[in-house]
Amino acid sequence: MSEVQTENDQPESGPDSKTTSQDSLENMAASTDPSENNNEKETSISTEKFSMDELIEEFLPHKPLKRGEIIDGKIMSINDNGLLIDIGYKSEGFIPTREMKTLVSDEDKEIKIGDEIIAFVVNPETNSGSSVLSIDRARGEQGWRVLEKAMQNDESCYGVILSANRGGAVVESEGVQGFIPLSQLVGPSRELFVNGGEPPKEGFVGMKIQFKIIELNRRRNRAIFSERVALEAERQVLKKKLLDNLKEGDVIKGRIVGVSNFGAFVDLGGADGLIHISELSWGPVKNPEDFVTVGTDMDVYVLKIDRETLKIALSLRRLTPEPWEQIQSGLEIGQKVTGTITKLANFGAFARIEPGVEGLIHISELSYDVVKHPKNVVSEGDKLELQIIRIEPDRKRLGLSIKRLSDPPEGYEEPKNDEISDDENEHDLEEAKIDAHDSDDTKVD
Repeated sequence: MSEVQTENDQPESGPDSKTTSQDSLENMAASTDPSENNNEKETSISTEKFSMDELIEEFLPHKPLKRGEIIDGKIMSINDNGLLIDIGYKSEGFIPTREMKTLVSDEDKEIKIGDEIIAFVVNPETNSGSSVLSIDRARGEQGWRVLEKAMQNDESCYGVILSANRGGAVVESEGVQGFIPLSQLVGPSRELFVNGGEPPKEGFVGMKIQFKIIELNRRRNRAIFSERVALEAERQVLKKKLLDNLKEGDVIKGRIVGVSNFGAFVDLGGADGLIHISELSWGPVKNPEDFVTVGTDMDVYVLKIDRETLKIALSLRRLTPEPWEQIQSGLEIGQKVTGTITKLANFGAFARIEPGVEGLIHISELSYDVVKHPKNVVSEGDKLELQIIRIEPDRKRLGLSIKRLSDPPEGYEEPKNDEISDDENEHDLEEAKIDAHDSDDTKVD
C-alpha cells in the first residue's frame, strides 16, 4: 500500500523551509505573463456583467398581464394538449387546443416550434403560474394588424362578400368585417347587386373580391373598402406595362366596352382607348352605335399615345385606305358624277359622291338665278347629277356644280368675284366641314 502522509507526518516548518516557500512564490510571480492577468480580469468582469444582465432580466418586474390584452409570443413546444408559448415573462403562456381551432382548421398553414403568433390573454395567471392564452380570440386583432399594414403600404387585399344591404356589401377579410359602398362596387359584383334592398342575385354572397382600404378605425371597429380603387390601381399598372410595348401605327385587338355620343371605348387588355366619332369611318357618322356594338371584339389602329396622361387614341377608319387616295386618280374637271346632299350651309351645300369623299356646291353654283339660301334649291338627302369644276388634291377638296350641267340663259354673265367669294368663305367652309364630321381633329380621351 502506498503511504498516506498525515498532518503529523508533515515536516516541520523551519526557517529554511520558509525561505524556500518565499522563493517559490517569487519565481511563480516572475513566470506569470501580465497579459494573462489582464485576460483573467476581463473575463471576470464580463462574466459578472453577463450575470447582472441575466439577473436584471429575470427579476426586473414586468408590466402585469391583463385579461383581454393582445400579446406577441413564440411557440416553444407543441403537444396534444396545446402550445407552450414564450411571452417574454418569467412564466410561459399556454394555449389549450380548444382556443386554437382556427389555427388547426387552417390546412394551408403548418405550425412549428419558433413560429411567432398573436394571442389573447384569457387568464393572466393560473395556480401553476402560467397564463392561459387564445389564438381564436386574437384572430380578429391579427386581422386588423394585417389590414393596417396593407393600408400603410397601399396594397390590395382580398375578402369574401358575406351579405348585402341598401348601401353596399358587407365583406370579411382576415377575420375583420368591413363595408364596400355601392358606389365602390364594380364589375361582376355590381352586376349581381340588386338595388332597393332586394336580395342580391345568386353568386353575390360568397364571391371573392379584391379591394383597397379607404378607412380603418380599430377603436370604432370601422373598416371601409373599395373595389373600384383596387381595380383602377391594377389597371393603371397594366396600362403602363401595355404602353411600354405599344407604339403609334400598331394594329391590335380590343373589345368595345362602351359607346357614347362622341365615340367608343375599347378595352385593350389592361388599358382603355377611345375611338373618336371622327375616326369610326371615312364618311360622316351621326351615331357611333351604327358602327360598333358593346361586347364586340375587333382590330383597331393605334393613332396616338399620350404617355404622360396614359391615354390612347384609336381609329377604325385608318384600317382601310382613305377613299380620296383611291378615287382622286379617276377624277377630272368637267366629269359628271352622282352625289347626295349631306349638309346645307349659308354659302352652299355639301354633296357626297363616294363613301368618305365629299365636295362643296357653292351657292353660286346651285343655279344661274340668284339664290338667297341653298335650301331654296336643294334639301339634305337629295340625289343629284353634278359636275366637277375644281380638284384640290393637297387639300382633298372638290368643287361641284349643278348649274353647269345646263347651258346658261341668254345674256348670263358669270360673277367676276366668284373666285374671291370662295376665299372670303374659306373660314365658313372649314367650320362647316368640322361641324359636318364632328371634328376631324383626333382627340385623346
